[in-house]
Amino acid sequence: MNTASGKPDRTLIVLLSVIGALVVIALIVVFTGGEPARLDADTPEGVVQAYSAAVIDGDEQAAGGYLAEGAFEGCEDFDRGPTDNMRITLVSTTERAESADVKVAIVTSYGSGPFGADEYETQGVFDLVLVDDTWLIDDAPYELSICPNPKAGS
Repeated sequence: MNTASGKPDRTLIVLLSVIGALVVIALIVVFTGGEPARLDADTPEGVVQAYSAAVIDGDEQAAGGYLAEGAFEGCEDFDRGPTDNMRITLVSTTERAESADVKVAIVTSYGSGPFGADEYETQGVFDLVLVDDTWLIDDAPYELSICPNPKAGS
């Protein structure tokens, strides 16, 4: 590792410097990745984002605040399945005067294997309606549907 003159080998110093720089960059990426940017709550996409976050966090009362009255019709309590390893990504939005459709990709991860976590992806569509200048969800994909008691908390 030392040359004949007793000085450290430059190749080793460069290699260690590069490794150190990569470690610093990796730490910056990990710690600044965080939460996605919050979308405007007055848009269909913002409502879907806030609703989905509430469902994934298990806060059905908060999620229920984003649902239109019609979403509770025929509502039955059911086992939706775990949401702790779920990721939602916006695909597209079609906005009309009184309604909107927000298409999302729903990725669910399970366990881990020798090649990483098992994942599957589905696409779903949120149907929204405009009620008193507020976007509300009239129908949600099965994986993100809830059936809260709208009278709870009253």
